[in-house]
Parts: sequence; structure tokens; C-alpha cells
Amino acid sequence: QVQLVESGGGLVQAGGSLRLSCAASGRTFSMYTIGWFRQAPGKEREFVAATSGSGGSTSYADSVKGRVTISRDNAKNTVYLQMNSLKPEDTAVYYCALRLGTMLYAATTYYDYWGQGSQVTVSS
Repeated sequence: QVQLVESGGGLVQAGGSLRLSCAASGRTFSMYTIGWFRQAPGKEREFVAATSGSGGSTSYADSVKGRVTISRDNAKNTVYLQMNSLKPEDTAVYYCALRLGTMLYAATTYYDYWGQGSQVTVSS
């Protein structure tokens, strides 16, 4: 069993920054892909970024590329999502998810465990 807990969300003005954290427990964390997703009201959950177990491979959605950085500290069983130059359209609940595998995927169906989500609100 895996538990994922997100933190670091909040209210920020457009152009500001936030760093989300995803703390994991329950399995050998460093073996698995971690993804970040977001879901805005009335919209489907969408891919934001993903990192391989070692952190050596990353993938980003086009909508956040250049503004967002995913990283991980396997010694702390934690993955981070640094978000800069935030826009009102980034407002959503952000979820981290763990895939019991090593490949990076953008589709939610490939991920096996999910956190409870962290609200990010960007005001204009």
C-alpha cells in the first residue's frame, strides 16, 4: 500500500510562485514514476509533469513547460513541483500520483495511487 500526501498549495497572485510537495510512504519510493496532475472545476484531470524513479527523466505538459519544474528527493521520499510565473488558468486542485512502473505517462489510467489533492488558486 502507498500513501501520498500533498502540501504547499494556497492563494497566490498572478506572476507568483508556489512549491508543492508530495510525501510518500509504504513502498520503495525510488523505483517508481511520480506524476503531478491538476483538475479545475468542471474540467477533466490533466497531466502537469512526471519524473522517473531516479529523477533522471522528466516530462511536462506544454501548458506549463518553462514555468514548472518537477524534482524528487528519494532520501526524503518526496517529490516537488516548483511553479513559477503562475497564471489564473493554473488554478486547480493539484494531485500527485505514483505509477508502479518506470515509464513516464501522461494518462491518469497508468497511475496506481493518488494523493488527496492540494488547492492552488491564482488571483489576477
